[in-house]
Amino acid sequence: ASPFLAGLAVAATALAGRYGIQAWQAFKARPPRPKIKKFYDGGFQPTMTKREAALILGIRENVPAEKVKEAHRKVMVANHPDAGGSHFLASKINEAKDVMLGKTKGSGSAF
Repeated sequence: ASPFLAGLAVAATALAGRYGIQAWQAFKARPPRPKIKKFYDGGFQPTMTKREAALILGIRENVPAEKVKEAHRKVMVANHPDAGGSHFLASKINEAKDVMLGKTKGSGSAF
């Protein structure tokens, strides 16, 4: 009975090792997750709120003005009309910056 139990233990260990190797290979083969921050992808309100402006710029609602300007620049570089971006999105990005800096009296969008 002792050699039978030893053989069974070796077989169980080999089977567990095989499944462990398969799991490790599947883990390594999975596609990498992008480390790029995802920007707000739309669904604009008629009058922009501070929350919506923060989502568009990818920042929190209570950040200093220099962070707002830095975030505005990053998003604007990615969506500038001269580089193939949309005029509508550029106006919304500019409006979001104005709302976050407190420089707007309502919906300043040209669209």
